Amino acid sequence: MRFGIHSMVWVGDWSEASARFAIESTAKAGYDLIELTAMDPSQLDVAMTAELLQEHGLGATASLGLDASTDVSSEDTDIVAAGRRRLFDALHLVRDLGGDILCGVIFSALHKYHQPVTDRGLANSQRVLADLADEAAASGIRLGLEFCNRYETNILNTTEQTLAYIEQVGRENVVAHLDTYHMHIEERNMRDPVLAAAGAGKLGYVHVGESHRGPLGTGNVHWDEFLPALREVDYDGVVTFESFSSEVVHPALSSTLAIWRNLWTDSQALAADARRFLAEHLERH
Repeated sequence: MRFGIHSMVWVGDWSEASARFAIESTAKAGYDLIELTAMDPSQLDVAMTAELLQEHGLGATASLGLDASTDVSSEDTDIVAAGRRRLFDALHLVRDLGGDILCGVIFSALHKYHQPVTDRGLANSQRVLADLADEAAASGIRLGLEFCNRYETNILNTTEQTLAYIEQVGRENVVAHLDTYHMHIEERNMRDPVLAAAGAGKLGYVHVGESHRGPLGTGNVHWDEFLPALREVDYDGVVTFESFSSEVVHPALSSTLAIWRNLWTDSQALAADARRFLAEHLERH
């Protein structure tokens, strides 16, 4: 396995000073890679980021959630086109950083919907993802579909839905991105989804996040079901720690994810504790 940490554990922007702090801190805490927040890929300086990653021997992935103006599941052709451009920009970011996965809510907007997805909207989403996957394949990049709770998307809320969507897209490099925070809300248990995704050959990326978004092991996620399941299926991909607090503010994502409380103030201690937690439960000794 490779262990990663979300950039918003460290910083809310990606200036040179913030990028250096986040990447240095990630390496110091013993992680293999950092997951970049690519809500607007144009705001990330690729050359500067690549240099810092190389300096500290880290890899990178990138994740994003689309917004209302870039929702590829919309019926509005202009909005779908804008979402397509945003996703291809994010893909090129991953490619230029030498990464191998783009993940997140890349199939719809990351917000609360007030009605089910339409047939036309779903078809638009799948068409864009198929095209994105084709270009990603040329660079050896996979697309991880992060299914989320019902308050953040109306397309994919469970592993079962995600596997069905992937089958309809019909591209080998599209995989399921499991996130324990969302699974804790929507799945019946934490073991069966892991086995289902692995059994389909589509377990491609994992976020470990606590039920309250704070330190691992201090909430209600059934780690005793989820983590042994990863070992049971011999998962050897990326496991990224994701945690949010109002201590670190992103200009768009913090509000989208409703990060209103200070669940922690010391990101260094938080990251080190999460790395120990992952080592204890997932590393083979």
